[in-house]
Amino acid sequence: MFAYFAGLFTGWSLIVAIGAQNAFVIRQGLTRKFVFVVVAICALADALLIALGVAGLGALIKGLPWMLELIRWFGVAYLVWFGIKSIRSAMKSDSLDARGESSATMRGALLTVLAMTFLNPHVYLDTVIFVGSVANQFGALRWQFAFGAMTASLVWFFALGYGSRAAARFMSKPIFWRVLDSAIAVIMFSIAAVLATSKLA
Repeated sequence: MFAYFAGLFTGWSLIVAIGAQNAFVIRQGLTRKFVFVVVAICALADALLIALGVAGLGALIKGLPWMLELIRWFGVAYLVWFGIKSIRSAMKSDSLDARGESSATMRGALLTVLAMTFLNPHVYLDTVIFVGSVANQFGALRWQFAFGAMTASLVWFFALGYGSRAAARFMSKPIFWRVLDSAIAVIMFSIAAVLATSKLA
């Protein structure tokens, strides 16, 4: 059980930060649109990447630096586009009420959450390389560590998505949505800037 709990707390230490993916989960929770699908995809994607890391994909990625570079610039472009979209949303008064119709479709939500998950090279560094490397230090217990990290993702995303969904009734004023979308835009632009300038190791 030590390996499982080590994985659980390692997973939480990496995931509990308001990045692009978490900001999108919060936005979907507050609008009450496709919450289950979004949080399930986030948790399953993390589980898949962690499993691949434990299985040895991390070593392959380390040997292909061009792959992370390609993912980096696709991610930068997508985050900038999403930031611009959030600014436009903040300026529109007819789409700010959580109780109204959301402009997001199921297909749009799926593509966005997949892009924010797989077009961020830091996701691979955290899950495939870092978690995979630490898990393999536990030898025969590496999969217990991996399941702990997977549990952390599952609990975090469902708590974030459904916690935001429950809070939506208290946040129906247009000013809240204007501020939220503006904050999300700042987050997206900031992450894009860090992604574009940081050294991927």
